[in-house]
Amino acid sequence: MNKSEKIAYWLEIAEYDLKTAKVMLEGKRYVYVGFMCHPTIEKSLKALYSNIFNETPPFTHNLLLLAQECRLIDLMEEFQIDFLNILQPLNIEARYPAYKNMIGKNLNLTKAKKLLKDTIQFHKWIKSML
Repeated sequence: MNKSEKIAYWLEIAEYDLKTAKVMLEGKRYVYVGFMCHPTIEKSLKALYSNIFNETPPFTHNLLLLAQECRLIDLMEEFQIDFLNILQPLNIEARYPAYKNMIGKNLNLTKAKKLLKDTIQFHKWIKSML
């Protein structure tokens, strides 16, 4: 794959995950809204990494590490770093019943809408750098 194909690959699956998060919100599956927002941002960051380095991104789900690798940390506002810290555990912890129940108690319609809104904004911000 050439560079533009790599970027397109990551963005295409990020967009798919974002659409899935929207469907989960409509279906009132709030835990899975967060679960799908995480890979949306992860794959957006991997598209940016591919753009910057023209290499395969690191095999990690750590959003802050990916942001750091893409040299974004110094460009990010505090609320963006906070957002990544909120999103980070949702991808892994939502997979396990005990954590899923705990997250489910804390994620309601209002919080899920905010996660989705923040994900859309962060995703657009990343895309603006491509």
